[in-house]
Amino acid sequence: MQKIAVVVTDLVEDVEFVNPVQALRDAGHDVTVIGFAQTPVTGKHGTTIKIDRAITDVTPEDFDVLFIPGGFSPDQLRADQRFVDFTRHFLLGNKLTAAPCHGPQLMIQTGLVHGRTMTAYLTVQPDLYYAGARVEDRPVVIDGNLITSREPKDIPAFNKAFLTALAK
Repeated sequence: MQKIAVVVTDLVEDVEFVNPVQALRDAGHDVTVIGFAQTPVTGKHGTTIKIDRAITDVTPEDFDVLFIPGGFSPDQLRADQRFVDFTRHFLLGNKLTAAPCHGPQLMIQTGLVHGRTMTAYLTVQPDLYYAGARVEDRPVVIDGNLITSREPKDIPAFNKAFLTALAK
């Protein structure tokens, strides 16, 4: 069982949160949903998401893995240095970090994607490229302990790769 931090706020892509989090919990992992405050947030398509802990109440050392769902959530999170620093800890520590769609936007903000092989949503791929990442347009890209995918339709492949990496 891994302790997994999920960072999220309003306008997350519902399926990119709900489906992976359910798969992680079904596999027996300890999932903690972290937001700006311990108040519910709402997905792009209306899903109400319970926040377990506020960013002020956690440290990255409390977790083994970071999951950053996509949608408009990562763009909002990257404007807050606390979430950037939280993400930086996982990338610097070579801890498993997984992000579909727009999730890599938060990683870009850390300055640590240079030289990594990644993918993201079509409009985020140029941002990754300009930040120095090697961009591949595939459903899932795995670079060491970094797993990225492109869009909601890739979630089944993303979940499979994520769960496989967690089993190692």
